[in-house]
Amino acid sequence: MQFEKTPGWLDWYQGPSKPRFKAPAGAVDAHCHVFGPGAEFPFAPERKYTPCDASKRQLTALRDHLGFARNVVVQATCHGADNSAMIDALVSSGGRARGVATVKRSVSDAELQAMHDSGVRGVRFNFVKRLVDFTPKDELVEIAERIKQLGWHVVIYFEAVDLPELWDFFTALPTTVVVDHMGRPDVTEPVDGEEFELFVRLMREHGNVWSKVSCPERLSVSGPPALHGEQRAYRDVVPFARRIVESFPDRVLWGTDWPHPNLKDHMPDDGLLVDFIPQIAPTAELQRKLLVDNPMRLYWPEEQS
Repeated sequence: MQFEKTPGWLDWYQGPSKPRFKAPAGAVDAHCHVFGPGAEFPFAPERKYTPCDASKRQLTALRDHLGFARNVVVQATCHGADNSAMIDALVSSGGRARGVATVKRSVSDAELQAMHDSGVRGVRFNFVKRLVDFTPKDELVEIAERIKQLGWHVVIYFEAVDLPELWDFFTALPTTVVVDHMGRPDVTEPVDGEEFELFVRLMREHGNVWSKVSCPERLSVSGPPALHGEQRAYRDVVPFARRIVESFPDRVLWGTDWPHPNLKDHMPDDGLLVDFIPQIAPTAELQRKLLVDNPMRLYWPEEQS
């Protein structure tokens, strides 16, 4: 099947640089996606955007180029609740990938078990209105209760302005809860301002809440390296991510977000995104927790001694 990309769509960056930062052995890219290829894994009819193809083979090549050992592949909204492309990437990985699925209330226990056997370890609840249609919270709670039995966690994606109204729902979830991209803070506001303090409070008061300190290219207003030089790329995001890493070192994850869906102004060089890591996790101990210990504990607990 042929799909025509959303007008103005930015394709992922070809020929990323080799990172200066060398990730510790066993490092995990804990947030990335596969798109199709559409001819093999058609995009969902209800999708809000049509992306470029971004295959499991291309993802694996990027993983190796960046010096990472493993991936966590998160179901992309353009595929809806058809997890076939994501699961195919897991099955093909030789155990080096885990997945986060999107499921509906109608999913059977047998289907959930088959996903588990393939490497799925979580479900994603998306509250970003421009990306998905509203799902009733009672349906999400029902799903969370069911996946808890498998030892899975819930990944939540929302924007900072919506946290107050979602607080009660998030804090009632019965599983580990992983927040995408720090809840998308407004980095023009102070790092100790009211909005981000609420997110810090969420993590401080609820020990089951983790955060991905990813996607500076989505959050920054100061711009990419082409404007400011490599060492200063996305510098306005650093205080926010570093605060979370240093405050909650055992509950943070990092990922590339490749192939960076729905970016509007520029497409990041994934090598430079890796070089962002030592700015937010400045010590070897913090880097190991962020990139190895934490994702292994969450996604490959059977390999932990």
